[in-house]
Amino acid sequence: MTEYTIKLRRPTPNTRRMLNGQAKRLTLLALLLLLAACVQTETLHGRVVTVADGHTVTVIDEHQQKHRVRLQGIDAPEKAQPFGRKSKDNLSRLVLNKPVRVEWDHRDRYDRIIGEIWVQPQRCASCPLTLDAGHGPLTVGLAWWYQAYADQQSAQDRGAYEFSEQEARAKRAGLWSQPNPVPPWEWRQR
Repeated sequence: MTEYTIKLRRPTPNTRRMLNGQAKRLTLLALLLLLAACVQTETLHGRVVTVADGHTVTVIDEHQQKHRVRLQGIDAPEKAQPFGRKSKDNLSRLVLNKPVRVEWDHRDRYDRIIGEIWVQPQRCASCPLTLDAGHGPLTVGLAWWYQAYADQQSAQDRGAYEFSEQEARAKRAGLWSQPNPVPPWEWRQR
């Protein structure tokens, strides 16, 4: 039987730096994964009591607490903009005085919940809350897909919202019937 002897050498300064760099990267990766796992979606159940515009509502929960909610993924025309009133009326028909489920994970700088609002489909009294109220305005051309915040949406929602806006544009539905509709984020800057 042959015996082998392994000689261990002290790591060189370059090797130590490389190992330290790898250890730091692994530690950072582990922390990022831990933080990602800690981000949880919260759920709010309630009834919509007011519609401020085409993307903001007030929901009252079972404890009679009011919550301002901005629809995630869209930006609707401001009230003074063309189609602003139609956008608000459309959202009102969809959610006002109806039970909703709001799925959210953060608030904006105005302390509004940013989330998806789920409501019962209008023609189905026995259906659960399965209609995405933020997606609806896109399909009829009464909102823009808010691409600046697309990273806050799931990949599936990003794809669906983008497709719905493109389809509404192609059909010249709602605000897309105008030659050059001004996005609300530009309107607000003026």
